[in-house]
Amino acid sequence: QVQLVESGGGLVQAGDSLRLSCAASPRTFSAYAMAWYRQAPGKEREFVADTRWDGVTKYEDFAKGRFTISRDRTKNTIYLQMNSLKPEDTAIYYCAGDVVDGDYTTWGQGTQVTVSS
Repeated sequence: QVQLVESGGGLVQAGDSLRLSCAASPRTFSAYAMAWYRQAPGKEREFVADTRWDGVTKYEDFAKGRFTISRDRTKNTIYLQMNSLKPEDTAIYYCAGDVVDGDYTTWGQGTQVTVSS
């Protein structure tokens, strides 16, 4: 059973914006938190941002001021609005949910974001 489905990636130019979406199952969406991670070619997966059930959000330093994570309870969907994109933002972006012992246990298939200079 697919529980997380990402969409919205694509090829853009530096300075452009993209909005990623992650549709979740009701159970996953209502759990403690959901997050976005990314993995660039040749690099380890890294945290981007997360949103807790109570609306609290957290961002990695590179995302602060440029990225915004949000959630729509009517659609069981979280979003990642990315502005002022840079070539170094090029990566596969993954949605994650269902925190167990501090780690996310449910992952989407990922969506590719490519930023050209």
